[in-house]
Amino acid sequence: MAVALRSPHLVKNLVSVDNAPVDAALRSDFANYLKGMQKIEARQVTKRSEADEILKEFEESLPIRQFLLTNLVRSSEDSGAYKFRIPVGILASALENIADFPFRNPDISRYEKPALFLRGTKSHYVPDDVIPLIGRFFPRFQLKDIEAGHWLVSENPEAFRTAVVEFLEAEEE
Repeated sequence: MAVALRSPHLVKNLVSVDNAPVDAALRSDFANYLKGMQKIEARQVTKRSEADEILKEFEESLPIRQFLLTNLVRSSEDSGAYKFRIPVGILASALENIADFPFRNPDISRYEKPALFLRGTKSHYVPDDVIPLIGRFFPRFQLKDIEAGHWLVSENPEAFRTAVVEFLEAEEE
């Protein structure tokens, strides 16, 4: 959303996944995920199954663990251990402000191209009361509810894929 508002010429169509143009309060799960990610890196695991086993201590849902582990890559060092694509220390230091939205005034910053806002029906990140604000920042937005929590891509991948493909195909016509 921030890139689309800051540099609209770079973005043809926007898809926002369970996020709204407001400062959000992160649930404590995120700090827990970071603890698990730090533990994975500290153990220098060489198998994804080992990483998943560690993450189970911090998240019971397999789809959420799988999503978090998509950011796991082999280290370029000789150890062959896995590390996270984005350094976990950077994520940890940014966690307090990571859900802040940098734009305040939709009369100054507006994205006039198509935008799809997907929200999880079991998530609190895109409540009904922010829908008018979405429309002010993104006047050509569509809203689609997906039966899922915050992790739409992992919890309901087919509904997510269908919504995105339908949106992008409609925009090509």
